[in-house]
Amino acid sequence: MGHNPSMLNRTAYVSTQTTPQWRRLAAVAAREIILLAAASVFLALTARISVPLPFTPVPVTGQTLGVLLTGALYGPWRGALALVVYLLEGLAGAPVFAGGASGLPILLGPRGGYLVGFIAAAAVAGWLGGASRPAWLRFAGMLLATAAIYAVGVPWLTVAAARPLPIAIVQGLLPFLAGDVLKAALAAGVVPAGTALLTRLSRWSGQ
Repeated sequence: MGHNPSMLNRTAYVSTQTTPQWRRLAAVAAREIILLAAASVFLALTARISVPLPFTPVPVTGQTLGVLLTGALYGPWRGALALVVYLLEGLAGAPVFAGGASGLPILLGPRGGYLVGFIAAAAVAGWLGGASRPAWLRFAGMLLATAAIYAVGVPWLTVAAARPLPIAIVQGLLPFLAGDVLKAALAAGVVPAGTALLTRLSRWSGQ
C-alpha cells in the first residue's frame, strides 16, 4: 500500500514545528530554575550578614536588601516565588536563614513573621521598584516593601515571643528603621544596573 505524500508532508511539518516549541519550553523552564536557584543563593548569602542585638530576638541582617533586590529585579510574581522557594529550602533544613539557621522552629519563632513577610515584600518591590519606574517611585516602593515585612513580622513577634505590641515595636521595628531606609535607597539605586546586567545575560544565553 503506497504512502500519501500529502500526509507525509503534514507529519513532517508538525514534527518540525513541535520540536522547536518543546525546545523553547525546555529552555524557558531551565532559565526559570536557574533564576530561582540564583535568587536562593543570593538570599542565603545576604542572610549570612547577621548581627545579633542583646535586647531583641530579631537580628540585623542583610536579608532585607536581598529581598528588595530580588523582587525589583525579578518582578512581583517571580520575585515572590523566589522567596517561597527560599523559605521552603530553609524549612527543609538548608542553612539559608540568618546566621545559617534553618528548620520549622525558626519559622514558628520570633523571626518567622519577618521571613513570611519577605514574600509580600518581594511582590511589592517587583511591582513598584522595577527599573522602569522613576527613581522616587522606586525608593518609595522599596520603603513600602519594607513596611510589608514589619506588617507581618511585628504582630508575629508579639505572639511568638509573648510580648505586648508596644514592646514588640520597640524590639522588632524601631532599631531597624534607619538601616532599612539606607537599604531601600541602595536597592533603588542599583536596580537599573542590575536589570541591565540580567538583560545582557539573557541575550548572551540566547533566551
